[in-house]
Amino acid sequence: MTDFRSIETFLWVVKLGSFRGAAQRLNTTQPAISQRIAQLEREMGVKLLNRDHRVASPTPSGRLMMTYAEKLIGLRSEMMAEVGDRSAMRGALRLGVAETIVHTWLPRLVKSVNEIYPNLSLEIEVDITPNLTPRLLAQEIELAFVLGPVSASGVHNHVLCDYPIGFLASPALGLGDGPVARQDLAQFPIITFPRKTQPYETVRALFNAPDLPPIRLHASTSLATVIHMANEGLGIAVIPSAIVENELADGRLQLLDTDLKLPPLTFTASWLASPDAVAIERVAHLARQIAQASVAVDAVEAARH
Repeated sequence: MTDFRSIETFLWVVKLGSFRGAAQRLNTTQPAISQRIAQLEREMGVKLLNRDHRVASPTPSGRLMMTYAEKLIGLRSEMMAEVGDRSAMRGALRLGVAETIVHTWLPRLVKSVNEIYPNLSLEIEVDITPNLTPRLLAQEIELAFVLGPVSASGVHNHVLCDYPIGFLASPALGLGDGPVARQDLAQFPIITFPRKTQPYETVRALFNAPDLPPIRLHASTSLATVIHMANEGLGIAVIPSAIVENELADGRLQLLDTDLKLPPLTFTASWLASPDAVAIERVAHLARQIAQASVAVDAVEAARH
């Protein structure tokens, strides 16, 4: 009798185009994958996969089988999520996270996942959006919290939150007493997100003007480094003020008064459509609740000050 394991194996071989990819996804070996597919083909009585040039592609019967496989795996995942207890949600979820999220509400999400889904573990990778997006599309990670939305076929995007970007500096620079013009900002090094990111390109364009001196633009893949450099008075940080609440509260950094407007950073939870994406969708929904609650609290605190 055909079992779910063989059907799930077939589904991932087709989706990933190889036995090796399916073996990595299902945490098993290539011989085990081959054995399951051979067993499934014997039980169905038809050839389901072509194995030419190291690429596994479905036969006409395999394409029809794929339609039913997606329905069956999707229904099983939905059943386990709706009928079973929360501890039935198990396994590892590969999560890619932009560093801004790490400095804001990610710890709260991890705590909530531990409490609500005690048998679900998170494998977290922190990187910039231009690196995380191709990893998501290659299915090397399953869920990404990135600057979005991710515009690609088959990707679902849920908006998590918006973070305004501010110009932040140490009081030692003497820029906190009144409005600061762009010409005054340009006299100091500007420290921000790494190259190839949306904020870096926006800042570079903002100071690329003939009436300004050549800008000294420092980029870092580590926001902790950006914050440390700003604390030390080595330049003006252009980052979300939400990630330096402690530094603003104790006076190590100041939010400068300037009429320069930068678009906020919009973060999304993004994942590829998949019949067994119930756990991914649940974590994405939980992340949105936590992110929006965090932003609301930040707004209240900002209004008090």
